[in-house]
Amino acid sequence: MIAQTIFLGVLGPWQIVLIVVVVLLLFGGKKIPELMRGLGSGIKEFKDASKEEDKLGSGSKESKS
Repeated sequence: MIAQTIFLGVLGPWQIVLIVVVVLLLFGGKKIPELMRGLGSGIKEFKDASKEEDKLGSGSKESKS
């Protein structure tokens, strides 16, 4: 928690604005939604895989008991 406070304390509002401007300059306005869509689908796949792993893991524990 202390490390999180230190990290968030380093980034102020002007630094965040600067990061956003640099990202816009590097990728352009049209490419950003595609990148976010890809990131969102990747996160969704990860969550689905972890839920599936939990179901498989809990099923094997019940059958062993």
